[in-house]
Amino acid sequence: MNIPNRNSAGDSRRARFVWNGLPRGLALFLGGFSLLNLAGSFRSTRFDANLWWIDLRAFPSSVANGFLLISALCLIGYAFWPPRSAWRRVLTIGCASLLAIVSLIETVVFYELLARQTIRPGLPIPLSLFIGGALAFIVFSLLRLPSARTYRKEHLQAIAVCAFCTLAFPLAQMFCFGKTDYRRPADVAVVFGARVYADGRPSDAVADRVRTACRLYHDGWTRKLLLSGGPGDGPIHETESMKRMALQLGVKEQDVLIDETGLNTQATVKNSEAIFARLQASRVLVVSHFYHLPRIKLAYQRAGWDVYTVPAKETYVLRQTPYNMAREVAALWLYYLRPLSSLARQ
Repeated sequence: MNIPNRNSAGDSRRARFVWNGLPRGLALFLGGFSLLNLAGSFRSTRFDANLWWIDLRAFPSSVANGFLLISALCLIGYAFWPPRSAWRRVLTIGCASLLAIVSLIETVVFYELLARQTIRPGLPIPLSLFIGGALAFIVFSLLRLPSARTYRKEHLQAIAVCAFCTLAFPLAQMFCFGKTDYRRPADVAVVFGARVYADGRPSDAVADRVRTACRLYHDGWTRKLLLSGGPGDGPIHETESMKRMALQLGVKEQDVLIDETGLNTQATVKNSEAIFARLQASRVLVVSHFYHLPRIKLAYQRAGWDVYTVPAKETYVLRQTPYNMAREVAALWLYYLRPLSSLARQ
């Protein structure tokens, strides 16, 4: 009597996941995200966030969008119905290969900027390297001989991998983008508020942000500081506490601007636009913690401003950082999808 080898069966299942479920899940996430961006741009201006994962700005928008549409359909098709025909395999491999090449070029540009010290990354690995690796893995899996059957379990695995990517993608943005310092000479730096205690003391989070902004000011990167926040725990407003600290750190009072109605990220973005117009600002820096910066960047892009982000230099890792990062995963997707809601269109 033949006794099945359990180790062999387990290895076979793992191999099927690695070469089928995993690459198809990656393809589902990238294709689905691309298609959602393209579809959403027809419903809301500036909705398209494909720049988050691939930079095709060197091409005319019609060419780039057409290519992304074909690529998205090919990737989604591969996720659910792996190609059996030669033309589908060739088309899917071609699209994924071209996207991987673009990601490789982005990676080269990143390291060129790093070598010239134009950017200061906290993590010296760009997101484009991970994207390029995922696309290369998809291409390699397609080059293997296709399996004779597609199992339902592989569909479920692909969906599970896609769900994992949905959670991991904002985290990758926080570490790869949020921790990178993009400082440039600017007209004003916006400092996002955080908790101020009842006695008026700034929390460590807000102190880190103000201290970083003041260093930008003294080093000549910005001429003005715009301090934005809401009510504190007590009678002292967040912005009042932030201003006191900025003045103590040597910022001239005439160079400190206040936004007392910055109750949340969206409110700060909206309020600061009027101040930018009054200052005739052409370049803007924003300062906050690394986990907050991707959402800030998205909010300003949606408002038509291409700001440069600077992560607050932390005196130590805040105890609530894991919680704040988890909250930002949900908040970033909510901000991203908000223009599609009926409430946002009213």
